[in-house]
Amino acid sequence: MEFVSIRIITDDVARLVAFYERVTGVRAVWATEDFAELGTPTAALAIAGTRTVPLFAPGSARPAANESVITEFLVDDVDRVHRELTGSGHLTDPVAGPTTMPWGNRSLLFRDPDGNLVNVFTPVTAAAVAKFAR
Repeated sequence: MEFVSIRIITDDVARLVAFYERVTGVRAVWATEDFAELGTPTAALAIAGTRTVPLFAPGSARPAANESVITEFLVDDVDRVHRELTGSGHLTDPVAGPTTMPWGNRSLLFRDPDGNLVNVFTPVTAAAVAKFAR
């Protein structure tokens, strides 16, 4: 099995795509007005409108209702990303400023426009750096 993507369901695809393009620096590829993907070397972040939900199972997903999943992005320098997002006004809902976690990652936790948690992180301990070495 290969992990391919995570999909966020939203009422406003264009707004959420624009947000993640700004945060990641990755341009989305649009399949339809209701579906776009931001591809990375390891997986994709898919963003889909509520009109796509019935294609899977009506009522199976609700936009802006996530309270348990954190979407995470590995970055070269989390403190630089924090400064850039703060300076540009794109960090509108911070949860926790850059903090070094017990497992060795320096993390910045914030919410996207739908309230979903996003973590950008940089490994800073030897063990964490080794874990993510490519």
